[in-house]
Amino acid sequence: MMELVFGLFFLMPISIFLGWWGTVLILIFFSFLFLNSNWFLGYFTSFSYSFGGDLLSMSLILLSIWISFLMIMASGSIYKLNNYTFEFILVILLLLMVLILCFSVSSLFLFYLFFESSLIPTLFLIYGWGYQPERLSAGMYLLFYTLFASLPMLISIFYISSYSMTLFYFLIEVEWNLFLYLFMLLAFLVKMPMIFSHFWLPKAHVEAPISGSMILAGILLKLGGYGLMRVFFFIDGCVLYWNCIWLSLSLYGMLLVGILCLYQTDMKSLIAYSSVAHMGMVICGIMTMNYMGLIGSLVMMIGHGLCSSGLFCLANISYERTHSRSFFISKGLLTLMPSFSLFWFFLCSNNMASPPSLNLLGEIILINSIMSWNSICFLFLGLASFFSCCYSIYLYCYSQHGVIFSGLSILSSPTLCEMFLILFHVLPLNILIMSGDLITLWI
Repeated sequence: MMELVFGLFFLMPISIFLGWWGTVLILIFFSFLFLNSNWFLGYFTSFSYSFGGDLLSMSLILLSIWISFLMIMASGSIYKLNNYTFEFILVILLLLMVLILCFSVSSLFLFYLFFESSLIPTLFLIYGWGYQPERLSAGMYLLFYTLFASLPMLISIFYISSYSMTLFYFLIEVEWNLFLYLFMLLAFLVKMPMIFSHFWLPKAHVEAPISGSMILAGILLKLGGYGLMRVFFFIDGCVLYWNCIWLSLSLYGMLLVGILCLYQTDMKSLIAYSSVAHMGMVICGIMTMNYMGLIGSLVMMIGHGLCSSGLFCLANISYERTHSRSFFISKGLLTLMPSFSLFWFFLCSNNMASPPSLNLLGEIILINSIMSWNSICFLFLGLASFFSCCYSIYLYCYSQHGVIFSGLSILSSPTLCEMFLILFHVLPLNILIMSGDLITLWI
């Protein structure tokens, strides 16, 4: 595990000589090296200096490396305009290193340290390469929502350390109460985000550059789910009956956000709100605390990371040509970019959990898990799935069909790099379902 971290550490100064595409090729090499040299097992392996990983850690680390090189590929405008390219690559490599450390530690305090450290490179991305002046307020929303929820968790970690004399995940023993339970969970629920604590997410997505949107949707939201799963390893069973509060809220939030998506006129805003709905289902699966819930949440997190990141890439490709994210201007793209309409169709279909995507596998497992908790949930799950289908069709139809805005000049056709960028999202998303049994090895 540490060899990967040190490899990335030494890659940072070397990236001066490698350049833009050299860094992309090295990260692709890292992803295949990691895939072929690590055991994806249900127990912790590759232990060194309290760093290691199980199937949960390894799959999210692999997703982080994969999304990172796609972020560089998607940010072609930064390369063309020479807009601080070296600093941009440095920030992405720093963020990747922090995420790998966060997913591979076995100490609760180190996890908190790297969990919070991921904020700094993300803010650099939003502030340095964002679009509008409103990115300043969006970054403040992101920073203060996360810090406000994380401070009680830090206090709880100090209490757990003094009580159980260890912060190793599997050795923690502590007397649980309502306040300790709330403080340990609040930071992760805001990060995912849960309904009513999600207000930072649409602002951050809309104002962030494409790389910021991809890493936010693809990885940073998954930090919340990963943290919840790790914390539930050592939470005492007697406090788990409070989980029904978060489960009920998330079921209601999935329905509410599905309706909200149908009101959106901004492409990135709609995709960001759809992330809240999908993460609501992940929260429900984790809170049921059964085998299928945890397995389904992991599959859903990986599937959503690829699908949402791909949708943001497509929205950015349209934005770079029309200079607008509004549905009123960016419509009728089918006649201007017909080859990309197929990718829009694939990713919008996968967003509503169509076969053979990972989203379908995750939703089937999660629906089974939530229905086993309480059969009344089928009302909310059915309506949420229906609205998910509605806003995915709305996104596809409104952007691809209709009369082309008369103020647009002739658009350029998609480049080969953009084709590969979307293909690298679509292929893993629809092929990994064939090895879905691998996920069942966890737990």
